[in-house]
Amino acid sequence: MKKNNILLALIIVIISFIPILSLFHPGFPLTHDGQDHVARIANFYKNLQEGIIIPRWAGNLNWGYGHPVLEFLYPLPSYIASFFHFAGFSLVDSTKIVFGLGMILSLIFMYLWLSLFTSRYSAIFGSILYTYAPYRFVETYVRGDIGENLAFVFIPLVLLFIYKLYRKNNYAFVLFGAISLALLILAHNAISLMLMPFIIIYSLLLIYLSKDRKSLSLNLLLLIVIGFALSLFFWFPALFEGKYTLRNIVTQGGYISRFVSLGTLIYGPWNYGQSGQFTVQFGLFQWIALIFSPLVILKFKKDKEKFYLAIILLIFTILSAFLMLPWSSLLWAKIMLLQNFQFPWRFLAIIVFSTAVLGALFFELIPKKLKLFSLLIFGLIIFIISSFYWYPKGYLYKNESFYTGIYNGTTDTGESSPIWSIRGMEHRPKAPLAIIDGYASIKELKRTSAEHDYLINAKSKTLFIENTLYFPGWAIYDNNKSIPIEFQNVRYEGIMTFSLNKGVHEVKVLYEDTKIRQISNLISFLTLIIILGLFGIKLRRTI
Repeated sequence: MKKNNILLALIIVIISFIPILSLFHPGFPLTHDGQDHVARIANFYKNLQEGIIIPRWAGNLNWGYGHPVLEFLYPLPSYIASFFHFAGFSLVDSTKIVFGLGMILSLIFMYLWLSLFTSRYSAIFGSILYTYAPYRFVETYVRGDIGENLAFVFIPLVLLFIYKLYRKNNYAFVLFGAISLALLILAHNAISLMLMPFIIIYSLLLIYLSKDRKSLSLNLLLLIVIGFALSLFFWFPALFEGKYTLRNIVTQGGYISRFVSLGTLIYGPWNYGQSGQFTVQFGLFQWIALIFSPLVILKFKKDKEKFYLAIILLIFTILSAFLMLPWSSLLWAKIMLLQNFQFPWRFLAIIVFSTAVLGALFFELIPKKLKLFSLLIFGLIIFIISSFYWYPKGYLYKNESFYTGIYNGTTDTGESSPIWSIRGMEHRPKAPLAIIDGYASIKELKRTSAEHDYLINAKSKTLFIENTLYFPGWAIYDNNKSIPIEFQNVRYEGIMTFSLNKGVHEVKVLYEDTKIRQISNLISFLTLIIILGLFGIKLRRTI
């Protein structure tokens, strides 16, 4: 039995490594967003080096004027990449490691969850579908979306602990499930929002099937509350301070040209182009799983758990496909939340998940004697088909300084830019602090991501421009006293200006946490302390 387990584990590891072999190639895969992700991580890591545990301001982005993109960008990939960079890997290799972990761990965790209610062979088949779906390779080698790729790791992990809690009431499963949910939110906010309805409905299904509904209901509610509280430091400020950005303006109406046709969901040639060019196909066996899902539902009529799960998955698949087609344009026009997803084809993330699970349930219908043979044949076909997708278009070779220095871009399409600024600067400032009107000498004392210190000797009343984009949190202190900031001057859109009277001034320009950020940080910190305390109590009892 142990030999079989070792062999099975070896097979799973090999299967999970095959799609990421191209990441071992020198250089960084040439993708739509990959280079920008490395630049973001470089700014994120710089904050951590400076003692800022929750980075929110990218000082080197936007041509050196800085940018609040880190407040709205899912932070988990950057935390993980920063860990590997601290361990000695380059920024590029650290980023590639995160992409690789996204593929490997998503397969492993999907297998672990599926194996709780299906046979091993079915679980392997479902996890292969989950990892080898065409869209997963689009994410890794075409779009280079590090957050979406990592989010696939935590979807099955959350469900795994929810299911374990259904089988056995254990507070450890509540805590592990809550941590997994928090990590899903921190991995990619849009994907977590898309999958939350399924997570909730799946929880309700298990409550309905449970013999102890009251206890399970309370535990699952606690799991969700802790998960949201633990990740509050990210999603709460991002949600409520998004009103200061161009998010709604940039995303409004962007979906109109991003719908796909039904034919492209069935098949589309592999392409490294932008949105509307790369393939959005489900995948051959994903379609087979979907087509045979009514048969799965009929066959599992007596098994309520699989029966209702298959129905829910089928509904989610059909609804997700509908939202990608032009027929759903009326819903997109009426529901602003949908427009924040930007791209209708992003709902492929749900379909990757739902068809993988439907595939595992479909595989359950294959006679036991034929399961291994079928898995080998189906797996071989999937490997052959997907082997064309395992490679990037090319590789990018840049020095580390390219990412750690001033970066000539914002790394987003402008949705994180303040509403009082332009979407992105187009030149580097001549100096960090400059004189607009008057006479003064300037000596820079300190410059970090969140603090710029100067010693200024003003010969007369002088107007200065601090060449940093303004966003709530920035404050300027003259000899430890707060002074007004002007950031809506038509000549310097969104850039901070201030005045000083004649004399010597110690000026500090600080990026501080707003009340919303402070409260969010505190709640998440207290939640983490409580979790660590509970784990400590449990560990003490077991010793």
